[in-house]
Amino acid sequence: MSAARTRGARRLLLGSLAAALALTVGGGGTVAAAPPTGPTAPEGLREVMFVGNNWDGTADVIEATGDFARIGRINVIPDRERRMWEIGLNPIKLAFFLGIRQGPGEGHDQFVDDMYATPDGSAMVVSRPSFADVVSIDLRTGALNWRFPVSGFRSDHMAVSPDGTRVAVSASTSNTVHVLDITTGKQVGSFATGDKPHENVFSADGRHLWNMAIGEVTTALDDPFWDWTKGDRRITVVDARTFEQVRVIDMRARLDAFGRKDLSDAVRPVAFTPDESKLYFQVSFFNGFLEYDIATDRITRVKELPQNPATDPDRTTWVNDSRHHGMSLSPDGSKLCVAATMDDYATVVDRQTLKEGPLVEASKPYWATVSGDGRSCVISESGTDRVTAIDFATGRKVASVSVGDHPQRVRLARIPADWSGPAAR
Repeated sequence: MSAARTRGARRLLLGSLAAALALTVGGGGTVAAAPPTGPTAPEGLREVMFVGNNWDGTADVIEATGDFARIGRINVIPDRERRMWEIGLNPIKLAFFLGIRQGPGEGHDQFVDDMYATPDGSAMVVSRPSFADVVSIDLRTGALNWRFPVSGFRSDHMAVSPDGTRVAVSASTSNTVHVLDITTGKQVGSFATGDKPHENVFSADGRHLWNMAIGEVTTALDDPFWDWTKGDRRITVVDARTFEQVRVIDMRARLDAFGRKDLSDAVRPVAFTPDESKLYFQVSFFNGFLEYDIATDRITRVKELPQNPATDPDRTTWVNDSRHHGMSLSPDGSKLCVAATMDDYATVVDRQTLKEGPLVEASKPYWATVSGDGRSCVISESGTDRVTAIDFATGRKVASVSVGDHPQRVRLARIPADWSGPAAR
């Protein structure tokens, strides 16, 4: 068992502690908080959740509500032998492949970061960091429909347009976002970002696309004195049709004005209120989150969450500069769900008072999203290979299911109603 898993499995010692980017730009729309929940799936399709098992190279398909039972599993690296052969013939590619393994992969290859379904539910589109690409996988046969190699040597987070026809992917070593036709895999546009582009979000009307660049997160220069070495961390907003830059947002000035010069300006996962008037965001190294008022363009509140006394205070041991990584918002906007990655818990926070609910023990929770019915926050427990649902109303765990090795991203999707897994070939 790895040191990370041992740490992730220990009992919490919290005791008495238990207790989008929605800017209107150039007359355009606002950031969508999350994939829409609630509407009935089109005839012939069912709503599910995709779970990316990063170190396995598989994706589990689970129920989107109820007991979240596993429906089937997909091999997202059916071409592994060919990709490894190509990498082995190219010394530069091999160097980056091994660098990903020893850096962000924590000693493992990263085979699946993000996933979405095509609008007709026939395919899963997956970003594969270690293979520096995006692929489309036929859900019936498990075969590749298309492959798009990103620029540089690593692919990362994706986002799908509101109409489901385009997918944006971060190419983290080339500071580029590629936008692809989700059906054909052909590039329809691209744009430059800050250093190490990470999360992408389309506006609700599809007119704009936001990218959050988090800078360098794999070096050991994690003391605040060395913050300047982390690179250009900023939000880049572009026109989603022309891919021309509309605005650049740097949270550094806003954090400084709020009196928190001590906090990193690397924006990690985010959550937005239903009226898109406020943005909640996590930053590197911080056990909590901040509230940003959209209309006034300023940070208004900060919430520091409990620290697990057993968490190693050495920041160089925290995964990719994360202390807490993962946020989601209940559909009515009243509750925030936070994944406290390095502190081994998740909790539901009242948005009005910022008071946290019960601290739900979880092993290295790495992501948080919303269930299909909107009642639960769904987190990936990467330390124990589980997906766990927490009730927004009570803050209590309601379900947990085993998945593959090191689950990270969890996404709502629609697939054929009769699907149970790829056919044997």
